[in-house]
Amino acid sequence: MQMSFRQFSRAGRPLTLAALSLAILGTLAVPQRAHASAFQLHEDSAAAMGRAYAGSTTAGGDVSVVANNPAAMSELHGTYFQADVTAINFGANFSGSAHDALGRPISGGNGGNAGTTMPVPAFFFATQLGDKWHVGAAFTVPFGFQTEYDSNWVGRYNAIKSKFESLDGTLSLSYDVSDTFSLGVSGIAQKTSAELTSAVNYNAVGLGLISQGVGAGAIPPAAAPGLISQVGAVVPPGTDGYARIKGDDWAYGYQVGMLWKISPNDRFALNYRSKISHTLEGTANFTVPANVQALLANPTVAALLAGAGGVPFTHTDGAAPFTTPAEATASYWHQEEKFGLGMDVSWTKWDVFKSLNVYYANPAQPTTSEAFNWKNSWYIAIGGDYYVNDKLTLRAGVALDTTPTQTATRDPRVPDGTRQFVSVGLGYKVNERFELNASYAHIFVNSARVNAASSTADMITGEYDDYGNLLSLSAQYKF
Repeated sequence: MQMSFRQFSRAGRPLTLAALSLAILGTLAVPQRAHASAFQLHEDSAAAMGRAYAGSTTAGGDVSVVANNPAAMSELHGTYFQADVTAINFGANFSGSAHDALGRPISGGNGGNAGTTMPVPAFFFATQLGDKWHVGAAFTVPFGFQTEYDSNWVGRYNAIKSKFESLDGTLSLSYDVSDTFSLGVSGIAQKTSAELTSAVNYNAVGLGLISQGVGAGAIPPAAAPGLISQVGAVVPPGTDGYARIKGDDWAYGYQVGMLWKISPNDRFALNYRSKISHTLEGTANFTVPANVQALLANPTVAALLAGAGGVPFTHTDGAAPFTTPAEATASYWHQEEKFGLGMDVSWTKWDVFKSLNVYYANPAQPTTSEAFNWKNSWYIAIGGDYYVNDKLTLRAGVALDTTPTQTATRDPRVPDGTRQFVSVGLGYKVNERFELNASYAHIFVNSARVNAASSTADMITGEYDDYGNLLSLSAQYKF
């Protein structure tokens, strides 16, 4: 076996390191791709969800405006506390196949339902400081998702588990410029964290090395079949490892908003939320099969790697810049005695994610850069309230939520498509101080095509059938 690896090393030492590095770099970089997919969360208000978030900051009486448009706190007269929780049930079912770089089918099933059910909490406080000033504080989860596949599914080299969330702490201030116009500003502290796993195809590492060697002229084409057999004997197909990365970061942003009371029955609001730039820092850990450990410990290979700067597939630190996108929202509300009607239009600047650069502490793993070029997305909602009596309110709404993802760059971690949102809800005033709200929404998701390659050219091709169900509850108390 040692002679075989000497022949291998003579064929081109830089290619050996390149292939080994490519496998691990891809293992780290592909999970990070999930950071720029469609994982934005609107779910911070049970009342607003009942009308599909139409009139989200203009309908009045909802303390969630502390985090969504601080100027709208001018409509809250007194001191309020509000707690919301939304159960998000998301389903993602894949159907398709996968093959390796040589066109051989990759074994495994379709991964099961990769979705999950998770709670999303939100807390708000608002109070008046005199006649014109209002202040508030909020805790929300504006971005988050979780998917997890069976560990032996056909797309395991692209993704197994993905968990990502951003937690926001917001402090807001508003000022009533006049009886009909208010301005507001917020400071936002955001903690973003991620945990991502995938399998590593070590057999494909050797195949990639041979392919590169032939392409570069370092390996004669006639020698390639014999080398493939040697690699297959030592690291046969199905020799999988496991990669797990975790990282987090604190960063800061802001938002500014305005509220205009056009007439006694009409309100219009604008809000801009800034992007927040992170550098996620953490660790990458790897499980390496015994036969691959033996390969890396081979004297010839070990000497080669030592001369090139180190051994890949070892635990290391890493960092990846990542930005949560800016968002601009326009909200309108028309009020009548027995009903109210509203509309929201929101634009999210996802094109901030043009490429991903990942940096590693291990010198054997050079910096990688991958282009994504996401597009901006729109959320458009129409909905309203019907007041049955002084205590009971009924709500309904519909919305369209376009996806920033495209087939060319979509991957199994967040297999998102454009969504249609239908919701109903109700509110009940227990007394003048205490109010309860509940809402339910179903999300219809367009079929999402996936045609994605892993770092070692393992290709997964297929389609996703996605859906979502939301159940939200809130309690509001006015002091």
